[in-house]
Amino acid sequence: MSDVARLAGVSIKTVSRVVNDEPGVHPDTAERVLAAIEQLGFRRNLGARNLRRGMSTGTIGLVLEDVGNPFYSVLTRAVEEVARQFGRQVLTGSSAEDPARERELALEFCSRRVDGLIVVPAGMQHGYLVPEMRAGTPVVFVDRPAGDVVADTVLVDNLGGTAAMVDHLAGHGHSRIGFLGDAPDIFTASERLRGFREGCARAGIRYDESLVVMGPHAEPNVTTEVTRLLAAGATALIAGNNRITVMVLRALSTVPQRPALAGFDDFELADLLDPPVTVLAYDIAGMGRAAAELLFARMEGDTSPPRRIVLPAHIIARGSGEVRP
Repeated sequence: MSDVARLAGVSIKTVSRVVNDEPGVHPDTAERVLAAIEQLGFRRNLGARNLRRGMSTGTIGLVLEDVGNPFYSVLTRAVEEVARQFGRQVLTGSSAEDPARERELALEFCSRRVDGLIVVPAGMQHGYLVPEMRAGTPVVFVDRPAGDVVADTVLVDNLGGTAAMVDHLAGHGHSRIGFLGDAPDIFTASERLRGFREGCARAGIRYDESLVVMGPHAEPNVTTEVTRLLAAGATALIAGNNRITVMVLRALSTVPQRPALAGFDDFELADLLDPPVTVLAYDIAGMGRAAAELLFARMEGDTSPPRRIVLPAHIIARGSGEVRP
């Protein structure tokens, strides 16, 4: 504000009065101050002002993996709907699976004095949030648990859902099932791989490492791996998330005899494809609502022990080649 005061030829107190809409400033003086603010690009720090006054900033932070992913779009909308009910706005950023970026975003939101924080973890180290949590900023983790702090968490049953899908395909005569998962250091990917192994054991199918492909994936290597899996005798494929399912579908577009295909996460138009795609679905919006409701409960004084909510995943069987001819 000192720069604004010098340019406008007034005191810092006068600038403060103009910025905070206080009375007692002559209109011509206020106009000079506003012109200086515009020229210098000065922006008042609402978070700091509200902190001095002991007020809420009216915002919460939401750190996602990728806002461009339809999964996170649905989750964000659900969080926004709950926040709106409590008169809050949502600040959102994407970590791109980079733990350093996750930390940067989370701490940036905290520096802006958000009233609470929802995080989709990109890494397994969250001790950096402990000082913020001790200072009174509630934090809820969603889709994946925190690595080294105890906090409210909302997850989906990744292991149980994938195991059920293996059992579903085995029940239709498939014993050579391929699995394409995301990077194994991602919690959801590792849990779905565990579910695949457990599903094989439950169904009495030999777990074959050669039928497992873990990411990260790009379309060319998915095409290569799908070709290899089919050559190895796979009659059914399970894709570990919605983006992998779409890449597998593209890889299968030129395959004369398409294998059975099932994917974790439902996705738009999956039921309109020919054949439609069988999926493991769960309530993504419900996940966002649960996380936001936990957060606002903490913001309103709930001091009960941290909660862990696990949402079920259920099979939507659409006949995408499950039954072997």
